[in-house]
Amino acid sequence: MSRPSGLGRGLSALIPATTVTGTGAQEASDSTDAADVAVLYPEGVPEQAELEMVLVSDIHPNPYQPRTVFDHERLSDLTASIKEVGVLQPVLLRRVGERYELVAGERRWLAAQAAGLAVIPALVRDGTDRDSLEQSIVENLHRDDLNPLEEAAAYLRLIDEFGLTQQEVATRVGRSRPTVANALRLLDLPGDVQRLLATGDISAGHARSLAGLADRQIQKTLAGRVVA
Repeated sequence: MSRPSGLGRGLSALIPATTVTGTGAQEASDSTDAADVAVLYPEGVPEQAELEMVLVSDIHPNPYQPRTVFDHERLSDLTASIKEVGVLQPVLLRRVGERYELVAGERRWLAAQAAGLAVIPALVRDGTDRDSLEQSIVENLHRDDLNPLEEAAAYLRLIDEFGLTQQEVATRVGRSRPTVANALRLLDLPGDVQRLLATGDISAGHARSLAGLADRQIQKTLAGRVVA
């Protein structure tokens, strides 16, 4: 399914353009087996988000990361690629005290650790908690990395924690309001049905149809028939 071209805001920092090579802390990676890190530097990045080489150990995960399940095979493939050619796209960070918090690029960060890199190319930006959640959602939607329940839970978090309306969520992540509303309805399905959706045993289309039924027992019965 194709994604809308205007998928949210903040993606200019994720779209590759001109190649540059990191300096400074880059020397710390010389002791690893990874190739020299050459990164794809995006156009239109504001001055305060200049490329930096950041110690991997100075970065901590994004508490607003909407993805809860990582594909271990894809992570292993990325680790092998980083060992061979380095990190080709910077992670997006925000400064929190003396350290950094991931905004986007957690899989790259995990793979860089597994590959033995000491530093990783990064774009450092100022941002609020809401900015962090929004940009994490947008990046994952752009990469088709969220399952339907993770996507719905991320929308709900924007609504509950930051007071956004469904329309405001839709605008910020590049979706239509009905798409957001239909996603949120999946969170009202019985737990058994949600597990079938999370594992891919039923499709998002099946789940949306079941969400339109008022009787939870009927929802579970019909879901069972789909996988029978």
